[in-house]
Amino acid sequence: MNQPAPGSETPSHRHGKALVRIAGWAAVAVAAAFVAGFIFFSNHVSDLETPGNPDEAESIIVLTGGHYRLDAAVDLLREGKGQRLLISGVNPVTDADDLQRATGAAQALFDCCIDIDHAALNTIGNAAESARWAADNGFTSAILVTNNYHMPRSLLEMRRADATLRIVPYPVVNTSLSGGEWMRNREALRVLFTEYTKYLAALMRGAFGR
Repeated sequence: MNQPAPGSETPSHRHGKALVRIAGWAAVAVAAAFVAGFIFFSNHVSDLETPGNPDEAESIIVLTGGHYRLDAAVDLLREGKGQRLLISGVNPVTDADDLQRATGAAQALFDCCIDIDHAALNTIGNAAESARWAADNGFTSAILVTNNYHMPRSLLEMRRADATLRIVPYPVVNTSLSGGEWMRNREALRVLFTEYTKYLAALMRGAFGR
């Protein structure tokens, strides 16, 4: 049997090295796509602005979890931008009286026009409970209130839960990070990176039909 000359490579060895190189380049391409996507995502959400005069809808939905979301939603209800408000994802130990005091809204407004969802534990749950609430009330449109960085994933999950519900996005901006300011803000980088990975996970879950 012929033996390979010292220092020479067998075909299988060369094939293995080629596979390693391909895998390396693929990893570089995936990493580059991830970084490019993160930059695009961060610039997009940082450029979102709170509408000064949003379109009216039949209802208003606010997803709890971020600063100023609840106040913004209650203000929209006061202004007549929607007929009824759902506060989704409220901590089970928080009741209507707590929320009424926190927002300073009139008790009559809570009694007549605000519903509270304690069941949702995450954005997927927010979307499911919100879609159920809208269907139960016969609403075909809703203003969606959440923070700007959370808006892409919220829209994605809401449209999955009910593709027929017309959504009017109302992004709440805590701190302006447009013009690339997010790159110089460590806390903003952390929040944006976390939200970007969650958004990618939501996209992949949809791609695999889960």
